[in-house]
Amino acid sequence: MHTKLIAIVPAAGIGTRALSAESGRRNGWPTGATQASPRQSSAPPIPKQYWLLKGEPMLRWAVKALLADPRIAQVRVAVAADDVWIDQALAGLPRTVWRHCGGPTRAETVMAALQDAGLEEDDWVLIHDAARPGLPADALSRLIDSCLAMNAGGLLAQRVADTVKRAASEQNAVVQSTVTREGLWLAQTPQMFPAGRLCTALSLAGVSNKDITDEASAMELAGYAPKLIPGSARNFKVTWPEDFDLMEKWL
Repeated sequence: MHTKLIAIVPAAGIGTRALSAESGRRNGWPTGATQASPRQSSAPPIPKQYWLLKGEPMLRWAVKALLADPRIAQVRVAVAADDVWIDQALAGLPRTVWRHCGGPTRAETVMAALQDAGLEEDDWVLIHDAARPGLPADALSRLIDSCLAMNAGGLLAQRVADTVKRAASEQNAVVQSTVTREGLWLAQTPQMFPAGRLCTALSLAGVSNKDITDEASAMELAGYAPKLIPGSARNFKVTWPEDFDLMEKWL
């Protein structure tokens, strides 16, 4: 039986943490976009996924990383209704479509993309962050091979190596306690699940639930135990402005 694999990239956000510290140093925006700092311009801020890495939007790098595995039949990118950058950012890429179906939260965007794709219950979906352009081909292959072999959903992740401290609060950055790192993993993407099960899990959890920070969270709440599959240090999430320089060294 042919197994259909579809990748979904939720890209409807703007990257608030990066924008809040953006200084205007990074330029070379896609055609038609302002090159002024988002903090200085009256135009809408350019979403983080369109910032350039070695001359190409970060989102394009993330999509190309998924296209590296020929088993992925299609990459579907879900963007905001008013997104004006997507057409140019992904122009010319094979097996790639984009839809203006993104919602205010990641979970809502993923749910909308799943519904828009019209998948069968047993089709597999891989949800990948637009801000993880460094996904290595071998890590992607390892995820797909493992999930299909086990017939179980899973995600790329890395064991925690550093000592972990818990702060007293978000506002009070003093150590409250040291958290044991035994058994701790840092979740990455892609996260791969059967389409039907993921849709059901997102629906049951409620797409606006603040605890749903990734697809594995929804699956866990639905009673599943996603498999942890070793990822890669290169697959880190570009979050802060300085992360762009580091990622460019990997690409």
